[in-house]
Amino acid sequence: MERPRALISVWDKTGIEEFAESLQSMGWAILSTGGTATRLRDSGIEVTDVSDTTGHPEIFDGRVKTLHPAIHGGIMARRDSKQDMEKLADMGYGTIDMVCVNLYPFEETASREPPVSDQELIEMIDIGGPTMVRSAAKNHADVIVITKPEQHESILEALSKSQGNPSGIDLTMRKELAISAFQSTAAYDSAVSNELWGRFTESRIPNRILASSEKGIELRYGENPHQPASFFPSTGKPRGLSRAVQHGGKPLSYNNYLDLDAALRLSRSLLHTCAFGNHSCVLIKHTNPCGASVSDNQVSAWENALASDPESAFGCVIAFDRVVVKETAESIGKHFFECMIAPGYETDALEILSNSKNRRMLTLDPFGELIDELKISQVQGGWLSQVQGPPRIDWENARLVTKMTLDEEELNLARFGTSVIAETQSNAIILVRKSETGYSTVGVGPGQTSRVEAVRIAARRAGERAQGAMMISDAFFPFRDGIDQSKEIGITSVVQPGGSIRDDEVIDAANEFGMAMLFTGTRLFRH
Repeated sequence: MERPRALISVWDKTGIEEFAESLQSMGWAILSTGGTATRLRDSGIEVTDVSDTTGHPEIFDGRVKTLHPAIHGGIMARRDSKQDMEKLADMGYGTIDMVCVNLYPFEETASREPPVSDQELIEMIDIGGPTMVRSAAKNHADVIVITKPEQHESILEALSKSQGNPSGIDLTMRKELAISAFQSTAAYDSAVSNELWGRFTESRIPNRILASSEKGIELRYGENPHQPASFFPSTGKPRGLSRAVQHGGKPLSYNNYLDLDAALRLSRSLLHTCAFGNHSCVLIKHTNPCGASVSDNQVSAWENALASDPESAFGCVIAFDRVVVKETAESIGKHFFECMIAPGYETDALEILSNSKNRRMLTLDPFGELIDELKISQVQGGWLSQVQGPPRIDWENARLVTKMTLDEEELNLARFGTSVIAETQSNAIILVRKSETGYSTVGVGPGQTSRVEAVRIAARRAGERAQGAMMISDAFFPFRDGIDQSKEIGITSVVQPGGSIRDDEVIDAANEFGMAMLFTGTRLFRH
């Protein structure tokens, strides 16, 4: 019986010497290329160069080395086909029983700062590697395909039971390896296509959605306990919630992830738009803010955010944009929250917060700013896509349309309020006020089918604090009834996009009540 042959050509060489040495000790012959061959030889492993197998040298700086019938014939020949095996023998080629290949680091190269040139990136587009992987995965019944270092151990364990015979890898394992291989090449092709679309075209939205992910992480449950759910980290450099570190506690649920994402988005938006606040605190409940505040100190940011709607804040998700200090943890006390996310925690603060059961604290350092990103949502029959980021309001050209005006401090309050409402489900109305230490929400009316009803909800939650507050609307007022309602609760200024056919009636109402009204020109719907 001929020695089984393994072709090993890897970019990520983690554990490759040990793997090849184990194969060799079980009677396998090793084929290899370039840097992998050198690495193995330096470790004392006998290696046959692919160029010796093909009879042709590597050309074009290694661009072409494995694209040859001696390689792909050895991989693709069906062992149970007499015709295939006779043809392989006639050509003087041998079978290849294992392909151990991982690909050039395209995504890592694409994510470098400063960005690499197009030419440098193009050289990270692997051709031979994916071709061998796909060939081996297609012929998985006869060829073992390995694409990750973490697969080495299980492969060696199975082979050791068969004294190195490839038959030790049963069909079930071969199918699993084949699926993993096809997933790796699909993710690779998606990354290349998406990156080049961004570089080679002017469009911000691709003409096809090609998404890929790392292996899914099973969640505690979905929106409801009877629904299974998973979180799938995006491929490439970890970012956002995939980079967050959880400090103990039970696993996260689907709803936890949604609320953490909403908290992170709003915190990042406030970092982007409210540089006048040293600290921010965001409280999220069912993806909507029930309180938000920017302040000159963290404790007051927390206290003002909580005061916005302490009832809704029971079981909320909390986000701080600075390291959580001991004094803040003491102020939070026994308040029940599901999760907290922050750039970090003082040791004493983490200990205090961890004293209560069922709390999950997560660290994400740094938070980073909210940037324009492609958002994809699945609907029946397809997907919707749009660019989403922080509110893009041209404050220099925002229009005061009433006799009453706003001073600089009130304009800062408007900037704060529009950041919050941009992350509040539509139709939305929020009431905001200046505090002794910054700015905060005092009433949030999210997700209503009627704008005037959103006003009523925000007013009810604000209570007496509505007196003298600023009202922020995510879209225009179609009728003056929202302004009439706001007069009854003591609103003194209104910020809205404008654009209704009844704008004049709405402006007249504001002037009638002595309110200031600012038209931003930008609608901030979030559905």
